[in-house]
Amino acid sequence: MTAMNMIQAINSAHAVMMERDSNVVAMGEDVGYFGGVFRVTEGLQKKFGASRCFDTPISENGIIAAAIGMAAYGLRPVAEIQFADYIYPAFDQLVSEAGRMRYRTAAMWNLPLTVRSPYGGGIFGGQTHSQSPESLFAHVAGIKTVIPSNPYDAKGLLISAIEDNDPVIFFEPKRIYNGPFDGHFDRPVTPWAKHPKAEVPEGHYSVPLGKAAVVREGSELTIVAYGTMVWVTLATVEALGVDAEVIDLRSIVPVDIEAIEQSVRKTGRCVVVHEATRTGGFGAELSALVQERCFYHLEAPVQRATGFDTPYPHSLEWAYFPGPVRIGTAIKKALED
Repeated sequence: MTAMNMIQAINSAHAVMMERDSNVVAMGEDVGYFGGVFRVTEGLQKKFGASRCFDTPISENGIIAAAIGMAAYGLRPVAEIQFADYIYPAFDQLVSEAGRMRYRTAAMWNLPLTVRSPYGGGIFGGQTHSQSPESLFAHVAGIKTVIPSNPYDAKGLLISAIEDNDPVIFFEPKRIYNGPFDGHFDRPVTPWAKHPKAEVPEGHYSVPLGKAAVVREGSELTIVAYGTMVWVTLATVEALGVDAEVIDLRSIVPVDIEAIEQSVRKTGRCVVVHEATRTGGFGAELSALVQERCFYHLEAPVQRATGFDTPYPHSLEWAYFPGPVRIGTAIKKALED
């Protein structure tokens, strides 16, 4: 076991899979010699050669189109989109081609394609470098959507994604690339080396897609979150002193509704937290699932703490995030109703 931050864990997942399977390739803007804008692919080209870790033109549509062709012919490409905000030009390829290939060919073809991308705010990236578009992909049949919250899960989930025979969107919360924090976005992160989730096996292991983790047990209410918001939620719960059960989804498609249902049936109350904008966010789907499955166990309406329905602001980034105040308000409302 080695202490790693999320960047190092994802890099390790790449290296492990490229060593095990010569069909695994890494591709994207600046991923080769430069090692990626966040250095996630650093050293891979030197170790595995320029034919297996290579730079692409600045064309997200072209990156994904080429990766789809590679996957159709037996390779396992891991394509990086430099920021999730830039994935939209490739949306047609992902929806119309990648997501439908198995269905359209009656399972004669499958696409073992992984698309990695840093997502969310926390680095003062403004409206073009801070978006959280996960709900768009959750809506598309045939695509899995994964969002880790810590180094151990990041490596294990990425290995599972690369080994999966269907397309996987792998969103990486860049705010916690280097460590978790106390819930206040304007404070420095705590190095991952000081957290047990930073203890990452150096070799191969996997974390199954579609299996949530209960990161804090409790009996008063259930809080469902993923990515960066797991840490904000935990900090808020500790500050308020409530006996909340916190669930880290780890993937939103497939979603572990059984874990959520089991928890809500126990607690009778539920809060959903995500960084993305409120309207049409994945929290709406989670709220509907809880209402459909747990209606007679609910003691109060499901509450949501989310980002605002605005473009991502630059100067007011900390106000946009659903931080301890907004999450605390949702918790109190769920407990008071």
